[in-house]
Amino acid sequence: MPTPRRAWTIWGIGVSAYIVAVMHRTTFGVAGLDAADRFDVSASVLASFVVLQLVVYAGLQIPIGVLLDRVGGRRLVIAGALLMAAGQAVLAVAESVPLAATGRVLVGMGDALTFVSVLRIVSAWFPPGRVPVMTQLTGLVGQSGQVLSAVPFVAVLHAYGWSAAFGSAAATGVLVCVLAAAALRDTPSTRAQPVAGGDMRHVGADLVTAWRHPGTRLGLWTHFTTQFSGTVFALMWGFPFLVSGEGVSEAGAGALLTLTVVAGVVAGPVIGVMVQRHPLRRSWLVLGIVFANAAAWTAVLLLPGRAPGWLLVLLVLSMALSGPGSMIGFDFARTFNPPNRLGTATGIVNVGGFVASLLTILAIGLVLDARSGGAPATAYELGDFRVAMCVQYVMWTIGLVGILRSRRLARRRMAETGVVVPPLRDVIAARRRRRRP
Repeated sequence: MPTPRRAWTIWGIGVSAYIVAVMHRTTFGVAGLDAADRFDVSASVLASFVVLQLVVYAGLQIPIGVLLDRVGGRRLVIAGALLMAAGQAVLAVAESVPLAATGRVLVGMGDALTFVSVLRIVSAWFPPGRVPVMTQLTGLVGQSGQVLSAVPFVAVLHAYGWSAAFGSAAATGVLVCVLAAAALRDTPSTRAQPVAGGDMRHVGADLVTAWRHPGTRLGLWTHFTTQFSGTVFALMWGFPFLVSGEGVSEAGAGALLTLTVVAGVVAGPVIGVMVQRHPLRRSWLVLGIVFANAAAWTAVLLLPGRAPGWLLVLLVLSMALSGPGSMIGFDFARTFNPPNRLGTATGIVNVGGFVASLLTILAIGLVLDARSGGAPATAYELGDFRVAMCVQYVMWTIGLVGILRSRRLARRRMAETGVVVPPLRDVIAARRRRRRP
């Protein structure tokens, strides 16, 4: 058994790698207006940079999950850090759209390797009862990478220019690579031990078995529905929406994005404890988070004129729940799959939110272009953003249908093994009876 100090040290190294990965992921979003000027592109082309990155990320999740079950997380974290550093270095010198797109592809590849690998390492170093909370902590502490992109990265960008900002981001990737190579370990064992064999028949069987289990699909749809709104906001359209649409200063927009991260760090452990204590009610928590996101956006989009500051704060606080909500999807993967296919199931789940995010980012860009006739991103008005942001309701609807259907099938599978989930109304009624004198 690992000592607590050793486990926390390993977690600290892993989460540091994820923090830097999130920073790399979100730098292009906060530099969106600068990128529009540097490359002289419209909103749909600008969005395509991030969409391309997310296509690479989502497309690699299942292969990486399979690979993770066989080679462990440490090697993938090191490779991911190197790829992201290379991608940011390419962006630092890019002056053309094709070269910039190459940089974002490399960032997407490295980003794809990092998070699921860190989660796998966490599950090996901490007792099963702690894993839900540690998963939340990993996801939420990692989101502080948004703060690095929204504050110091933006400060360097405006003070020293594009090349210096992306060059400094590349340097952090090299630092993470060195740290992971020196101190990160897959398991408490002194020997590296791949979890599964390399036979391709077993690879295919694990993939099919993980996908066929409704609990895995419940995790995927959970990730799909909860994550995309916050990701779209942080990764691409939040900064332009706040600055060009709502008239917020760049410093104010950075502060709101930072508030999202801080609020998520507070909410995450609370949600992790709730998942740990009420594992049969995780889906209700997911539905509540989706409702909070949709309700906040509805209030902002329906209000005449620009939203007051307090309402924008409420909006970013609701989106702060997106990250913790998406982590519940990984807990579904963990509890419904054995260790030998946990990486594969985690990769399947992680596809959901990023597919939803890339589709939403691209659709918003297309709507903005249609509304403005292909004008530069700095020319969009609040009315354009109001129409474009309604794309989110389509994604929420699709995701909710998936959650409800897969939940029903998962509960049926649980009932076949003797685990019956009582209706929520019966649980509430029983608690009320117990409280009566």
